[in-house]
Amino acid sequence: MLNRLEMVRVFLVVADCSSFREAANQLGTSAQKVTRAVQELERLMGEPLFHRSTRQMRITDFGRSLAQEARAAVDGFDQLFVRANDDGDEAIIGRVGLTAPHAIGKLYLTRFLAELRRQHPRLSIDLSLDDELTDSVVSKIDIGIRVGTVRDRRFVARTVASVPLKVVATPQLIASAGMPSDLDQLKALPLSLLLDRRSGRGWPWMFSNEASFVPEQPGFTCDDPETELEMVLQGGVFAQMPLYLAQPHLSQGTLVEVLPDYAPQPLELVLYRTRPGQVPRRIRLVYDFLLEKLSDQRLFPGGVPTFGGTR
Repeated sequence: MLNRLEMVRVFLVVADCSSFREAANQLGTSAQKVTRAVQELERLMGEPLFHRSTRQMRITDFGRSLAQEARAAVDGFDQLFVRANDDGDEAIIGRVGLTAPHAIGKLYLTRFLAELRRQHPRLSIDLSLDDELTDSVVSKIDIGIRVGTVRDRRFVARTVASVPLKVVATPQLIASAGMPSDLDQLKALPLSLLLDRRSGRGWPWMFSNEASFVPEQPGFTCDDPETELEMVLQGGVFAQMPLYLAQPHLSQGTLVEVLPDYAPQPLELVLYRTRPGQVPRRIRLVYDFLLEKLSDQRLFPGGVPTFGGTR
């Protein structure tokens, strides 16, 4: 009979798998033993941990919450032995799961993480790019980056920078289409519409005094911010985008800001951990490293954020 800690370890492996058989293969045991361990843990907890049928297995809400707490507890237990055998930075070893928006991941994180891995070559970084909040249990996420508010109270979240939104276009397009002086004139120009990848709906353009609109007849529609930027640089459309995408081109003069007096309050750039309390050294290391890098105002200028949203 497994003790309680062993049952929890089995449960955590099952929570990361699509079936009991897959979990058994990872554990090097039989599916029957895995099933018995989960059933006994369910009896002790008094709640079902998985919805099971002949075709699929899906973790329950209670099971997801338990996995979050259990993972932190087991990691804390394991850290006792890591500390006892710590031989310095070389002891930092293992996987850290990250999630971030596509543009931030491509523009910044790969460069940051390459630097981190040169310092700690035994660290394994698993990066998932997603513009929406990712299921931390299903996707094995330890640390996330989001533009907008992170409302899950189980997460330890910190606002590290502000993300101003800018309406931009090329000087050539402005010369041919005209420079708008208000929102009504802007609406009449060729505009870009960025789509939410999950819902398929367009992100609204946001302005000061809580004004907003969704372009009704966009000149260009896509679901990728970098592709949208390329279309803008080609002189095809006006677009509203985060400053971290537009800044290099504004500095070079290849893009021009439009209607700066109508700019909304900046969004928030949030760094969060999915595990409260004590975390393994490798996760703390990556979190602190990204906190330092993302707090650099040369990357994300604009001051203290005052508005929470998603984009």
